[in-house]
Amino acid sequence: MPPVVIERAAVSYGRARVLDGIEVSVALGERVAVIGPSGAGKTTLFRLIAGLAKPIEGRVTTLGQDVSQLRGRSLARLRREVGFLHQQDNLIPQLRVVHNVLMGRLGHWWLPRALWSLLWPQELGRAMAALSRVELAERLWSLPDELSGGQQQRVAVARLIVQQPRLVLADEPVSALDLRLGQEIIGLLCELAGREGATLLVNLHTLDLLQGNFDRVIALRAGEVFWQGPPADISQHLLRELYGAEYRALHLDEMALPA
Repeated sequence: MPPVVIERAAVSYGRARVLDGIEVSVALGERVAVIGPSGAGKTTLFRLIAGLAKPIEGRVTTLGQDVSQLRGRSLARLRREVGFLHQQDNLIPQLRVVHNVLMGRLGHWWLPRALWSLLWPQELGRAMAALSRVELAERLWSLPDELSGGQQQRVAVARLIVQQPRLVLADEPVSALDLRLGQEIIGLLCELAGREGATLLVNLHTLDLLQGNFDRVIALRAGEVFWQGPPADISQHLLRELYGAEYRALHLDEMALPA
């Protein structure tokens, strides 16, 4: 079964439908970018896949599990297999880098070991190896506020590496970074997915990062799937229709794309 299957799913907050009739299937190992204007429902889609939101209609199957039926330990087991990288890196500022990286192992440990790790970091070699892969091995004992924004996001990627998720959801992970650092983080996520055989979905605000990184693009507008296809098929006409009033504000007319 594909790791993500969404069948006619809808999500409402109060009287507002944030997602409506979503039909999406993501293949094993596929790298998918999700794009769309503000308020299109991109973050809600990721929350739905992760089991953090429940559909009021339709069905969502993540890693073979119907998220509507999951509670307690079964939901915790799913979240252990799903790595979530947020717009903000969500590092704990009071904890050193090594502890923040090892947060990725909490779903694999019993509570006593997790508590002991705060005093004496467990699986230190695993944390060192993960930080080496993101070129931050020398910052093992640093505090997050001693790092740059790009370095903090790389620590968050190292946390994903030690978690070893089967599915990675990255919700606008580079929106606060410049293009060069954004390319670096997206490259690390794609490398992680490829090396570990994980499936990757990225909610992407910077469309310059689409080409060469993703197999498919899903475009949302007003809570519905507006378009999906390979990055090479995106045109200026498509972006104008998708983004509407945001098209020029985001400087999308400056992208080198077919008319």
